[in-house]
Amino acid sequence: MEKIKILVVDDESRMRKLVRDFLVHQDFQVLEAGDGEEAIEVFFANKDISLVILDVMMPKLDGWEVCREIRQYSKVPIIMLTAKADERDELTGFELGIDEYITKPFSPKILVARVEAVLRRTNPAQESKVLQAGGIEMDVNAHMVKIDGEPVELSFKEFELLHYFFLNQGVALSREKILNNVWNYDYFGDARTIDTHVKKLRSKLKDKGEYIKTIWGMGYKFEVSK
Repeated sequence: MEKIKILVVDDESRMRKLVRDFLVHQDFQVLEAGDGEEAIEVFFANKDISLVILDVMMPKLDGWEVCREIRQYSKVPIIMLTAKADERDELTGFELGIDEYITKPFSPKILVARVEAVLRRTNPAQESKVLQAGGIEMDVNAHMVKIDGEPVELSFKEFELLHYFFLNQGVALSREKILNNVWNYDYFGDARTIDTHVKKLRSKLKDKGEYIKTIWGMGYKFEVSK
């Protein structure tokens, strides 16, 4: 199945990287633009963009101008980012037909949650993304896990960790690699937090916990028994 394509438009490269990393981690494909003119060029060169994340304050063309241009030809969902907590800006955005409005600074996790919510709302027929392995079923969109058909309660980070294992079945993963991909910008501890979460995850997965193999001196590998 093709990845959902999202265009991220912001003149701050650090902000684009932050947003891109979190979206890619959720298996979206990300295109980038650093100003309004480039945003329009990228958008019209890629007809299959499913959502646009658009900063308001940018050089050449600002977010409002880009939004007006896109809206002449497309009803693609648009999430506006702005540093201003101004009601007039928010009303302007909704008048132009944006779908969501987020004020900086924001939590990247909240942004990703809004992205997923907007995509579900604007495309309700979109298939649920369900992963399965060895009796474990993960509904990524609904953030639900079942073991042999029975629901299992996982914390947000436990779910993220299991999802990363699912995407890397049979691959030896160092603790450092797991930290960079699962904890990312949220991480302020050390590698021992990996061991703690793996222990809790194994316990909640019951007999399926044995799929998470310890690689001594390195990290872990998720491998489903044949």
